[in-house]
Formats: sequence, C-alpha cells, structure tokens
Amino acid sequence: MAEKKLTYEQARDELTTVVKQLEAGGLTLEESLNLWERGEKLAATCEEWLEGARARLAAAMAAPEGGEGETPF
Repeated sequence: MAEKKLTYEQARDELTTVVKQLEAGGLTLEESLNLWERGEKLAATCEEWLEGARARLAAAMAAPEGGEGETPF
C-alpha cells in the first residue's frame, strides 16, 4: 500500500525529529540507517513542496496584472 502524501509541515516536522534522533546518537547502525533513509525521503518530500510553491509563485508573478489593453487610469 502506498504511503499517504504528507503536507510540507508534516514532512518538515518529522524530518526535524529524525535529525534530532540521529544527532543524539546511541542508536544501532541499523536504526541509524533506517532513520537516515527516512530523512532522505522526508527531505525529498519537502523539496517537492518547495519546488511546487516556487512554480506557483513564478506563474503568479508572470501573469499580467489587470488585463490586456487596460490602462491604469
């Protein structure tokens, strides 16, 4: 079964938790590797959301204000 798509905030918060766990140490090699892999997936999810937001902003900034042929007065 496919994993539910996380929101940006959910992925970011979980990634923060993963990083803190890795930094704290005391994990087995297997646990560390599993957390690292989870962190990579979460980072990719965050990047997807950020790229989507950048694309939306670029599209909004490229859209003409008002309408064609309209004067500002």
